[in-house]
Amino acid sequence: MAHVMVLDDEPSICWAFRNGLGDDGHRVTVASTAEQGLEKVAGDPPDVMFLDVRLPGMDGLAALGRFRDLCPGLPIVVMTAHGTVETAVGAVRGGAFDYLPKPFDLARVRLVVRRALEGRSAAANGEEGPATPGAMIGGSMALQMVFKQVALAAHCAEPVLITGESGTGKELVARAIHHHGDRAGRPFVAVHLAAMPEGLVERELFGHEKGAYTGADAPRAGLLDRAGDGTVFFDEVAEAPAAIQAKLLRVLDGGEYRAVGGGAEKHLKARVIAATNRDLEGFVQSGAFRADLFYRLAVLPIQLPPLRDRPEDIAPLWDRFVHRLAPGAGRLDPDSKLGRLLRAHRWPGNVRELRNAAEHAARLAQGGPIHPEHLPGTVRAPRPVADADADDLDAAVARWAAARLERSGDAEDRLYDQLLVAVEAPLLRCLRSWAHGNQSRMARALGLHRTTLRQKLRQHGLGTGGED
Repeated sequence: MAHVMVLDDEPSICWAFRNGLGDDGHRVTVASTAEQGLEKVAGDPPDVMFLDVRLPGMDGLAALGRFRDLCPGLPIVVMTAHGTVETAVGAVRGGAFDYLPKPFDLARVRLVVRRALEGRSAAANGEEGPATPGAMIGGSMALQMVFKQVALAAHCAEPVLITGESGTGKELVARAIHHHGDRAGRPFVAVHLAAMPEGLVERELFGHEKGAYTGADAPRAGLLDRAGDGTVFFDEVAEAPAAIQAKLLRVLDGGEYRAVGGGAEKHLKARVIAATNRDLEGFVQSGAFRADLFYRLAVLPIQLPPLRDRPEDIAPLWDRFVHRLAPGAGRLDPDSKLGRLLRAHRWPGNVRELRNAAEHAARLAQGGPIHPEHLPGTVRAPRPVADADADDLDAAVARWAAARLERSGDAEDRLYDQLLVAVEAPLLRCLRSWAHGNQSRMARALGLHRTTLRQKLRQHGLGTGGED
């Protein structure tokens, strides 16, 4: 079994880990300070580490980087009874595998250990991180199209832009592209731009030289350096500040960058994959994202379908998530009451929401059959679809109008025409993806003549080369 190290100054916490995980066959070692943990790790590296934030002496977040330097790839789970947004962001930015607020139960700890060990097993086979390409399951035509695009992207070096709603599995697709390509045995570095404070993005990406700023006592490699000749994955690329967008464009165009405070040019060797849940083409039109950077990133675009558009994949995904916690559970019958409830739900959080619902239900069922009453309330009794969609649309239009009225005051900005332009382009892009470019199908869904549809596609720069 595994070696689990626990760094916590509360004896009761250490006792609970020793007894609970010890019963599972794991070897558990403990330390009450980060300094003690650093000494123990040097001589006996663990397979998984649980690290409390508040420790005597060096605190957990300060020690996080030290442990990662000593044990690259070690899954470190940050624990705290005093969780804040800043603590969570600091843990994620520091490379924590997971973030565990206290109090927590042993079932949750066991689940985290299992996920961490699965991730280490994947890394040993040439992939970093907990997500494995094998987790991409589903027989729907929409997902099969994604599999085909992944296979094509894996065997070239051009940038890939993955788009899709939150929870659709964009990082999973990026890892699958890396895993199936010729860089599989090399680093995969995920850069979560939305989690980085704007003032730190440049030094995190490009590194810094000694003396570059106050407190820079030694040079530090950036994330692009650590990626080497592997893959760098820019998640939430739409959130990149304007200054960073300009620097990323220079890196992609010329393949060169400089550390903060450094004079020597460095050469990018990594393959670039980016992802966003935003309408990046809309961001380009509004000026919030550079058009030249968009076109440089979107050499190979992959659009991920939302879960509600592939309901036939719900049952196999549900079975996979449930069986991680309850291996003896039976398979989901799509025609049962439970199956019908799951297929009727809109899944605004997509596969991530489905996974959370499955884990919630499996825990409540305690190893027995899962019934509808074990589902979270939002899934068991959701709002009517029409009401939910209307509320979302009302809120979006209200935010859009309020922002422009505040900016323009009493000026005549032709808001009605602006609104039509703003909503028409994303609607057409959505329909084009749904219909796989078939303009006859798009026209029928929109209630438009094909000639009118073609005019609108040209008007928004969406082309007219789709099949009929």
